[in-house]
Amino acid sequence: MEMFLAGILSALTPQNLLYAFAGCLIGTFVGVLPGIGPVSAVAILFPFTTYLPPTGMIIALAAIYYGAMYGGSTTAILMNVPGEISAVVTALDGYEMTKKGRPGPALAIAAIVSFMAGIIGATLIAMLGPSVARLALMFGPAEYLGLGLFSLTAITGLSGKSPVRGVIVMLVGLLLTSVGYDDSADFGRLTFGSNDLLLGFDIVPVMIGLFGIGEMLRVYEEKTGQFATYVLGKLMPNREELRDGLAAGMRATAISFPLGLLPGMLPSVASFLCYSFEKQRSKNPEKFGKGAIEGVAAPEAANNAAAMANLLPLLTLGIPTGPTMALILAALTVYGMIPGPLLFTQHANFTWTVIGSFFVANVILLILNLPLVGLWARLATIPQPILAPTVLILCLVGSFSTRSSMFDVWVCLIFGLLGWAATKAGWPLAPMVLAYVLGPMIERSARQVFALSPVLLLHRPIFWGFMVMGVLTIWFTRRLWRAAA
Repeated sequence: MEMFLAGILSALTPQNLLYAFAGCLIGTFVGVLPGIGPVSAVAILFPFTTYLPPTGMIIALAAIYYGAMYGGSTTAILMNVPGEISAVVTALDGYEMTKKGRPGPALAIAAIVSFMAGIIGATLIAMLGPSVARLALMFGPAEYLGLGLFSLTAITGLSGKSPVRGVIVMLVGLLLTSVGYDDSADFGRLTFGSNDLLLGFDIVPVMIGLFGIGEMLRVYEEKTGQFATYVLGKLMPNREELRDGLAAGMRATAISFPLGLLPGMLPSVASFLCYSFEKQRSKNPEKFGKGAIEGVAAPEAANNAAAMANLLPLLTLGIPTGPTMALILAALTVYGMIPGPLLFTQHANFTWTVIGSFFVANVILLILNLPLVGLWARLATIPQPILAPTVLILCLVGSFSTRSSMFDVWVCLIFGLLGWAATKAGWPLAPMVLAYVLGPMIERSARQVFALSPVLLLHRPIFWGFMVMGVLTIWFTRRLWRAAA
């Protein structure tokens, strides 16, 4: 408790408060603009890790992440233009409420349940983090191998309605991670005689290409949304709407936080599943899609609860659950702080300050969203001929600045085309990204296990526990997707 209170006080210092505010502001702006998303924003800002202090940078990157979860709902409700993919589900009922002349209550309930889910999620991280970190101290090579394999099975299980595509994309990610110089074998793998490939593919140009350039190419093909005719009017929902919205938000939080701990369970997936759950349990399912307050509350609470939950396995186990977490993991590595159980002991002040910033940032986001709702909505009308080229230039500059290499710029462009083509064809990108990040850990753990003895696995119950969890995750998520359909 003392460390937790100290973390809150440290997060409230002027410098850290400024980083949290800047991250929330950028995250909300990114969430409002259609097509950019938190992954692109974090990737573009990644080069600043060499200039900013570690605590402030991680606070800002985390705030951008869940700030985008907040911001995407505004234009989804007012204009039927989801700024972030998680807000696609919110638009189904939020925009219908706007057309009925009730955008105020829709915006208010979205902000209220988002704040509620964020605070509950941050509280659970503070409560569970030290315990999970202590459990992770028991992990050896076999346990980390099991955790890595479980993560890969979870990724394929959560990759949508086609697990075969998820497996194929995952194998591509594992192949990419094997490119470069192998220290243990003392030779280059898949370099084809290229000195540039000896260093492998840096994660920053890969991520900027897949999610920055790829998304801008996709957005450039689509039309910019236009304002709906609306008057905000009264913001607060009536008593019945508040009751139903808060109840739906609590249910979505209870479902989404545990799901958000799974690798590959992105906030957008949690939003879709919770919306489907609310519709199925409702006595009047026909009202969904026609302006149901629960249809706004459930996905908004779900994406914020899942976003907060994504941070727990990253901090305690060093396992990223999504592309944004993979970039934050890379940022921590740049600063020499390896996420895992020792983060809570060797870097306790840093860790608890970051956790304390989760509470502070959620309050900042609540203050930012409702008073500035008109401004956020107007920003979404920035013409694509201005928005897309600007973001593209930032992407190329960001990819070059990491290692000052034109090779990284070409990597960024190639992966941008790959991301655009994959998204257009309906292939999931998350399995490839997470396999690319987890590949080195899996390979290293497997080598250590087989160097000792493969028989070691027979005596490691945690390893087999992860294997059983992997099978159950695939079975459970298949049932969820069939039910949602």
